[in-house]
Amino acid sequence: MDARAGAVEALKTDPDAVSIRRSLEVYYGDPARDAAMDAFYARFVRRGDLVFDIGAHVGDRVGSFRRLGARVIAVEPQPPCTRALRAIYSDDDEVIVVEAVCGAEAGRVSFNVNSANPTISTASPHFIRAADGAAGWEGERWDTRIDVASRTLDELIAEYGVPAFVKIDVEGYEDEVLAGLGRPLPALSFEFTTIERALAQRCLRRLTALGFQAFNLAFGDTMALASAQWMAAPRMAAYLRSLPHEVNSGDVYCLSRTRHPR
Repeated sequence: MDARAGAVEALKTDPDAVSIRRSLEVYYGDPARDAAMDAFYARFVRRGDLVFDIGAHVGDRVGSFRRLGARVIAVEPQPPCTRALRAIYSDDDEVIVVEAVCGAEAGRVSFNVNSANPTISTASPHFIRAADGAAGWEGERWDTRIDVASRTLDELIAEYGVPAFVKIDVEGYEDEVLAGLGRPLPALSFEFTTIERALAQRCLRRLTALGFQAFNLAFGDTMALASAQWMAAPRMAAYLRSLPHEVNSGDVYCLSRTRHPR
């Protein structure tokens, strides 16, 4: 067992990590899933790249980016998750953990924790209202609030450098993350949900204004692009509007004029 796998196993029995035990069990220990993730992200990430993982949770994507040879800035506001990230990647100087939300402005924000399902904890009150009563979201409760730091993408870029790829998965706060970005980047992804369709449209408008021009998407955790062809923003906007509610969530992948689809 390597050091990272050993750290994951130790965390699974750590009383202080009980809230994220299910995430550790789901996201670690599946070589086939890891291989599929690496093959997918190899479209966007090359050896020596800098990658920002915004909403890193327990770091399965961090692991993929590292296997592809990238340096990673892992941004995550939940203390149990940041403790896990620091434990799992304690021997890796190419992973920097930033305990914060990424948003439109630097400062402090109120963050809503779903203790039973921390993967959907969020800084967005709009997301919580959208989930209330929605099919597939029954029983979800955001039962704790914590005060956390907020950093902007521009601020992180000034400190760590320009990333080749940014993964944004922040449960309904994606538009706020993009509001803190003032320049085009080669590539990024943002999560969408069918309970907050307007948010994805706002993200597309923001990205178009920043110079992103080619878009695709992947559903859920499939690790596969849904379209054989990259599309312009208006077509992607229409595609997202047409999705049935049951799709639930996925990620939109976005390329600027500085990078072409692979």
